[in-house]
Amino acid sequence: MDYRKDKRIIMTLDAGGTRLVFSALRGGEEVVPSLAIPTARDTLEATLQAVIGGFEDIRSHLADPPSAVCFGFPAPADYRSGVIGDLENIPVFRGGIALGPMLEDHFGLPVFIYNDGDLFAYGESLAGFLPHINVMLKEHGSARRYKNLLGVTLGTGIGGGIVTEGRMLQGDNAVQGEINRMRNRLYPQSSVEDSAGARGVRRVFARVAGIAEDDAPTPKEIYEIGMEQREGNSEAARHAFTELAAVTGDAVANAVTLLDGLVVLGGGLAGAHKLFLSQLVDEMNAGFVTLSGSPLPRMETTAFNLEDPAGLQEFLHDDLRGVMVPFSNRTVTFEEIKRVGVGVSRLGTERAVALGAYAAALERLDGR
Repeated sequence: MDYRKDKRIIMTLDAGGTRLVFSALRGGEEVVPSLAIPTARDTLEATLQAVIGGFEDIRSHLADPPSAVCFGFPAPADYRSGVIGDLENIPVFRGGIALGPMLEDHFGLPVFIYNDGDLFAYGESLAGFLPHINVMLKEHGSARRYKNLLGVTLGTGIGGGIVTEGRMLQGDNAVQGEINRMRNRLYPQSSVEDSAGARGVRRVFARVAGIAEDDAPTPKEIYEIGMEQREGNSEAARHAFTELAAVTGDAVANAVTLLDGLVVLGGGLAGAHKLFLSQLVDEMNAGFVTLSGSPLPRMETTAFNLEDPAGLQEFLHDDLRGVMVPFSNRTVTFEEIKRVGVGVSRLGTERAVALGAYAAALERLDGR
């Protein structure tokens, strides 16, 4: 399927903990300006009316009727039935809300809902991080090409999605890539999300600074303090992102051990990568110590920070080694270092989610 040549229009939505971003795409490109509105509403009815109203606004600007609605929504949810569960980041959703069927009834269109992390990863695999890195490898003369991608969204919380061999992975229960449910390395009784999301960054800042969490700056302000672009407790700011790096890096290393592919970061906190990405990659490469006292690499692969020029160049370089074939005069070469790269979104999170939703909807409409 070449989504770039498809003439059908799909209305999309990226639903986050702080805002809802609506759009409509044809051929993979926006056909109307996107619309962003705050997520927070006092009641479930007001939130549902905001979702309907956002799509109505987008539809009113379309020259041709849309073919479907497809969008990303946080977990937990039964995505196949379109029922949203008890959301931590959008608390008015409780007890199971049939959001998909409601929109089908209202618009008279097929409605497809996916995890927002899945759609982010899919969009970056189609036209973002994955092809970008493969083009760079080709231009560098490397024979390596990557087909697998782990997408990690760092926003209000942390989410994930997996693309393998060009397909968005869908588990038996549609709960694949839920990196937020991994164990928190620093607080083993807790989950990754307690340290990796916006709440975690503010909580750690408040703890180190000795202030109430409600008085902590926003994550963006904490980043600016840590970069010394704003007055404030720079030690607390750096510590907040150090904790994020340690916990997220451990979780990503666990995921990469199973997936073996590139890693792309998105979400609002990815914009602060200068403060934490090198530490995150160091965490992925940290070693174990066996019970006999021997060192053991954390992964069978080596992670590289692709936002660092030196790390990128080392990643692009093929470290080939030649060995003799036993009982022969032939020599074969092999790559001595198994490499995975970690970087940030090339499309922007909202654009990646919209593109992933567009392509996923076309597949569903065509029965694929």
